[in-house]
Amino acid sequence: MKRVYEFLKDAGTYYLATVDGDQPRVRPFGTILVFEDKLYIQTGKVKDVSKQLAANGKAEICAFKDGKWIRVAGTLVNDDRIEAKKAMLDAYPDLQAMYKAEDPNTQVLYFTDAVATISSFAGAPEVIKL
Repeated sequence: MKRVYEFLKDAGTYYLATVDGDQPRVRPFGTILVFEDKLYIQTGKVKDVSKQLAANGKAEICAFKDGKWIRVAGTLVNDDRIEAKKAMLDAYPDLQAMYKAEDPNTQVLYFTDAVATISSFAGAPEVIKL
């Protein structure tokens, strides 16, 4: 878990892929957190990405840095607890201008049944089950 988190944190930006009916959707994200031994992301419930994940929680994120890339595939599960939202907002204070832990729009989600694969052109992939 630590290796996956550090890769994503160091990359700064990762891309989250969801499905919208039969259409894939990809967009950049930057929030990543390990809370209670789970890998979390953050968004707003009013956004299309939130609606897509509510309809189908299967998602994948991808990031690239230093000649390597990571893909994390799994199911994203909503966590409405104030503690989880607060932990994310504490980790990203700039978000506090737009989101509050008590705000019903603030959404944090964590991966379940996830597998991370770190790859490069130089060697065999490293597979990490979360």
